[in-house]
Order: sequence, then structure tokens, then C-alpha cells
Amino acid sequence: MDEKKTSALFKLIKWCVKHFYPKIQAEGIENLPDEPVIIVGNHCQMNGPIIGELYVPGEPYIWCAGEMMNLKDVPGYAFRDFWSGKPRWTHPFYRLLSYMIAPLSVCIFNNARTIGVYRDTRILSTFKKTVKTLQEGKSVVIFPEHNVKHNHILYDFQDKFIDAAKLYYKKTGKELRFIPMYIAPKLKKLYLGKPIRFQAAEPMDAERSRICNYLMDAITGIAEALPEHTVVPYLNIPKKDYPSNISKENGNEKAGG
Repeated sequence: MDEKKTSALFKLIKWCVKHFYPKIQAEGIENLPDEPVIIVGNHCQMNGPIIGELYVPGEPYIWCAGEMMNLKDVPGYAFRDFWSGKPRWTHPFYRLLSYMIAPLSVCIFNNARTIGVYRDTRILSTFKKTVKTLQEGKSVVIFPEHNVKHNHILYDFQDKFIDAAKLYYKKTGKELRFIPMYIAPKLKKLYLGKPIRFQAAEPMDAERSRICNYLMDAITGIAEALPEHTVVPYLNIPKKDYPSNISKENGNEKAGG
């Protein structure tokens, strides 16, 4: 990966975050192979990118919304993605805040280890940079949730990120592996699960479905096996509505023996 000059402001911000954000311990490091992988995790709002930058082993590169890297695009994207679900009477405040954070967002996301993700033809640059990063021996972290609820742990994964494995195979002849990751800020830990390997000979639609379903099931399984805790959801909803990692059905089964 080409070296880029890191701004002094970003270094200061990163230092502050590292010293004031709770230290996160990584579990399951033995599941990481001695080769680059794509690590796929729950977004849990801003916790995912922060933990990806500071605590995921190996200093991987992180997919991020390209809009957060462009000054004119930040306000609209930030309000829509972070705060549009807030009570309507608070919207003027959050619209103002979305403009105020724009310069800071551009500084952070253009200096961190990021790969911009776009919803137009620029997506080709996303995949090219992802494959180049993997070829250079660095892993990539992706948080593919979108606002369709999957279960009490996750929102559904958008599945096109799996296509990076196809392009990587064409470039290298290697079948890329994907690692499930569950981030539990309340436990101050991240958990890495068992990998799944891309099968290049299989139809792409089937591989997208197979790999995404495995990753969502694995992340859910990791979460449910942990001590009871509050899950930080993908959507920025009121904290009183945050779910528990123990579903009501599982809780009733345990209570009944």
C-alpha cells in the first residue's frame, strides 16, 4: 500500500481516542490464518470503525462510506445514516451537527486505514484497492449491515462485498477466506470466529448467499454464547431500546430448563 503523509490533527485525534476509548481485547486470534483475509463484523455504530482502526489484529484496512471522505457529501450522508431516526423535533440540531462534523470526518477518514465504498461506478475503485491491499499482505475489515433487521444481534448483510474474493482469485489464483467478527463494546472485547473459504468454482450468486449466511449465523452464535450483555445495534436508536444478546426465546428456554 502506498505510503501517505498522515496529518498532525489526525495523529492527535487518534491519540485522544486511544487514550479515552475503552481498551478492547481481541479473542480468537488463533482463527486468523497466515495470509490476508476479509474480516466481517457487526457495525455497532461508530464502535466498529474505531475498534477496526485501533484493536483488530494486523492493522487491516477498513471499508468506509466514500461520502464520509468528501466534504460536500458528509452532511447529507451523516444526517441520513446517523440521525434521521431521531425524534423529528431534534432534526434541526442534527442537521447543523452534520455540517459541523464534515471537516473532521474528511480529516479522519482520509488519514485512517480506509478504503472508500461508493454506490455508483466508483465501486470499481473500491474493489481494485481492496484486491491490491490483500495482494500486499494486509487484511480488510468490512461492516456490511444495512437497515433491514436480521435478528436481535444483526441487521442483514449487503452481499456484494463477496465479489472481492472473485477478483482476488482472478489476480492470484487463491481462494480468499472470510472471518466472522463480533464486537461487544459492553464487554470490551472483539471475538474472531472460524473462517469460511470462497469457492471459485461455484456460481457467484450461490457463494454470496452461502458466505453471508455463514457469517451472520457465526456472528449471532458467538454473541449468544457470551455472558448476557447489551448489544450495540447497527442503527442509532435510543439506548433504552438496545437489545440483549440473549433472545427472548433463548431466555425462556433457559428459564424453563
